[in-house]
Amino acid sequence: MRLVIQRVLEASVRIDGKAVSEIGKGLLVLVGVESGDTPEDVSWLVGKTARMRIFDDGQGVMNCSVADVGAEVLAVSQFTLTASTRKGNRPSYIRAAGHELAVPLYESFCDLLSKELGKPVGRGVFGADMKVSLINDGPVTIVIDSRLRE
Repeated sequence: MRLVIQRVLEASVRIDGKAVSEIGKGLLVLVGVESGDTPEDVSWLVGKTARMRIFDDGQGVMNCSVADVGAEVLAVSQFTLTASTRKGNRPSYIRAAGHELAVPLYESFCDLLSKELGKPVGRGVFGADMKVSLINDGPVTIVIDSRLRE
């Protein structure tokens, strides 16, 4: 699984002009699920997301996590994170997991992160044509791949 974690002042998801989910200060997490990903990948990424120290402490040093500052999270599924760009100019999504694997792992990520943080995690709608808006804070953007954890 791959995550793109962005520290935001606000973020939202709209579908057909209607707000589906909105957050204030927190994290916008784009979630890409690949074939072969497992619940262990989800657990590891939930821990990393909840404890990633990318919020400022009282001295202006990035030393606090989303949990530490009580901020919000919006998680959006994004299969294009699995793109391979090695050949040619058209990305290949052959590594993207099918719905039968991707949906349960995405939902599990959201559910476990919500439990870890003790508050709801905002969500997009899997497979929908979403319009995602954000105001990046910093900017701070972190990319995490569960296959590169060792």
